[in-house]
Amino acid sequence: MIKGKVIGTVTATIKHPTLDGWKMLVVQTDAEPYIAVDKLGAGVGDEVMITSDGKFTSELIGTKASPVRWSVIGIADNGM
Repeated sequence: MIKGKVIGTVTATIKHPTLDGWKMLVVQTDAEPYIAVDKLGAGVGDEVMITSDGKFTSELIGTKASPVRWSVIGIADNGM
């Protein structure tokens, strides 16, 4: 698990079929940016937790045949 900040979204004209309908985010960590799929509704500026847990991500996507490695597993509550 890594904490990072969403700095943008990814738009792809051609993508793997397992990514159809998935929101992809660019998440900047202390070290480098990652692309992660998101089902929680995170947006630009949100602090998120991402994971590269292959089993979790495969179950989230619904297949082991996906090239996805990173997924959002939590959005930080900044206490409104």
